[in-house]
Amino acid sequence: MSAVAAEIDQFFGRYEGSAEEIVAGEARLRDMSTTIEAQDKGFSVSWTSVTYKSDGRSKEKTYTINFTPSQRESIYGSAMQTNMFGKQIPLDPLKGEPFVWARLEGDTLSLYSMFIAEEGAYEIQEYHRTLVEGGLDLTFRRINQGTAVREVNAFLERAS
Repeated sequence: MSAVAAEIDQFFGRYEGSAEEIVAGEARLRDMSTTIEAQDKGFSVSWTSVTYKSDGRSKEKTYTINFTPSQRESIYGSAMQTNMFGKQIPLDPLKGEPFVWARLEGDTLSLYSMFIAEEGAYEIQEYHRTLVEGGLDLTFRRINQGTAVREVNAFLERAS
């Protein structure tokens, strides 16, 4: 599928798909959906991941994060809490909360989430969503102390 040049509003919509990943030698199906839409002066990204285990159990996680433009072109700050002046601001990674930001580069919208553990170690999660014909190519990576420990790739079809 070929990529196309994009502005943030070209990502707006709902996308759905699934991927298979190997965890501890076991193949697991993972259904995924993403909704990207206009929000105040920026945009919001919501995503759900449902993992199915071989014994029939499933685990669902849903996240929604609002983003606002920063003073740097194509970089967006997360607006995950409200300060005492009513302004939406990022969470504080030094308090064990994730620091989240987004970057639009060409046809790819990337979300990064950095966590600082109690002992000072770090983990970064990357979500790269690239516009392609019919939807998004999604690459998720979890990086712990500079080493990639998980990667999931999927095509998410545009649903609306």
